[in-house]
Parts: sequence; C-alpha cells; structure tokens
Amino acid sequence: MSYPENLQFSPYRIFTRDEWARMRADTPMTLEESELAQLSGLIEELSVSEVEEIYLPMSRLVNLYVAAAQQLHQVSSRFLGRSDGKVPFIIGVGGSVAVGKSTTARVLKALLARWPDHPRVDQITTDGFLLPNAELERRGLMERKGFPESFDTARLLNFLADVKSGVDHIEAPVYSHFHYDILPEQKTVIETPDILIVEGLNVLQPARMPRGGEAIPFVSDFFDFSIYLDATPEIIQDWYVTRFMRLRKTAFRDPAAYFHKYAQLSDEAAVERALEIWRTINLRNLEENILPTRPRARLILSKAADHHITKVALRKL
Repeated sequence: MSYPENLQFSPYRIFTRDEWARMRADTPMTLEESELAQLSGLIEELSVSEVEEIYLPMSRLVNLYVAAAQQLHQVSSRFLGRSDGKVPFIIGVGGSVAVGKSTTARVLKALLARWPDHPRVDQITTDGFLLPNAELERRGLMERKGFPESFDTARLLNFLADVKSGVDHIEAPVYSHFHYDILPEQKTVIETPDILIVEGLNVLQPARMPRGGEAIPFVSDFFDFSIYLDATPEIIQDWYVTRFMRLRKTAFRDPAAYFHKYAQLSDEAAVERALEIWRTINLRNLEENILPTRPRARLILSKAADHHITKVALRKL
C-alpha cells in the first residue's frame, strides 16, 4: 500500500506550551519544590513551572486513560464471564540517548503515585534487558550496544507478558551504567503495580513483519500509553557531550568505572571522543531505529535546547 504525498490531515493534535498548560484544569500540584532536585537529571534541572505546565496536564491525561482502561477490563471480564484480578497499566517512554527519558519517567511516576486510584507505580528501564557484554563481544555487537539487536528481546517480552498477566512476583535484570554491563547478582522485583513505566531507546520499535502472517508480539503491544521525547539531533548531541564531560569529572574518576580511561583525557580530547561515540553509535541508532518510531507514540514531547518542552502532540487517530 502506498500513501499519497498530498495528505491534508495529521494524526496528531498539536498544542503550544500555553495551550497544553491549560489542560491541567484543577489538577493540584502534589510535589514539593524540594523533591524536584531528586527528580532532576544529571544535566536537566526541573522547575516548578515545567511540572505545573507540562507534567501535571500529562498526569491528568494518563489518569483518565487508566480509568478508561479499568472500565474496559471490567467490561471484557463481564463478557467472558470471569473475574480477573487487576491488570497493570503500562506506559512506554522512548527517545534517544541523553534526551531525558529517565527524568520524564521519574516525574511521571511521582505524580501518578499521588492519584488515589493507582498508588503503586513502578518504573523500569529496558537497559536491564541488554545482552551482557561477554555475549555482545561474542556476537561482535559491542559497537552496536543500544541497537535493537543488542537486547534480549524475548526476555523483555516474557517479562511484559508476566506483568500484564498479573504475576505477583517478577524479576528483571539490572544494568549498571557505572560498570557498563548487566549485574548478574542483582534483580529488580516488580510486584503487581497499578502502573508500570517502561523507558528505553527502542520501546516503540515494531518487529519485522512475518511473511506467513504469524503473530509476533512487539514490545509496544503491551503498552496502554506511550510517550516519545523529541529534540533535534544537534540539540541532543550537545546534551550528550555535556553529560559525558560531567561524568568525566564525577563517576569516570573512579578506577572501577568502565569509562575511567576517559577521565585522563584532556578536555579537548574528551570532547572529541564524546562526539565520536555520538556520531558512530548513538546518532546512527537514533536515525536508523529510534526516530522512525516517533509516529507510533500516543504523546510526543518536543524539547528545546534549555530542556524545556515547547510543544506537545497528542495522537487523535
């Protein structure tokens, strides 16, 4: 099927920052200003206005989606003649390296947990489902870490299936950015949350379509709502280099850190190395695998160079 080039409509309704802020309605501010520092990212400092104008309307919208999903589940259970337990509502948060996915997930988790209908909100990153370094090296994929083929997708899909099935106690692997590898002795435990936020690079990517029409699940099939963090590649590059340089003066100084070798570089050499990593790995992954998934998101948050969200797109189709 081909699509005409002169389509007049968009599947999204676009909001300016001011228009989106009005969608907050009477949603109360439930975060203290002192909490914002803990929720901020390494290079992204949250402000009260960002929470009030962007995240509170978002939490109100998601709360409405959760209520609708619960009602639909009740209708389906009635039709099937059975009384299933609660089904966790899963939110996917996607976007490039250094775009602020973890910060958005943390803030959304904190706000959603304060709504009375779903107090238990958990968060997990798909980094834990990366293949261990030893396996990546065996497959020749260390230079493609973060690309779709570097993940244990089957394990991630089984994890999400267990979450949606209401399994009481589910273990997920833990990834350490300090060690740049999976920590085999550590596990994250998910226990029947009301909401689970899943953030990662390729969470919105579909699988290859099977020739024979077999049913192959996508990670995003398990999402009830999805968010894409968007910024131009040039802006994200600046954020990536800034984060790299900050880590070079903090975590990288520890001799046990995987990237300790970069702490010994001059500032000029460190910037050059950061740009090389960005261009050869992260930018390629963004252009080839991540950015093409943007139109699959329910909500797109567009960010400016100062990290403020300037535009919101909400899917209407």
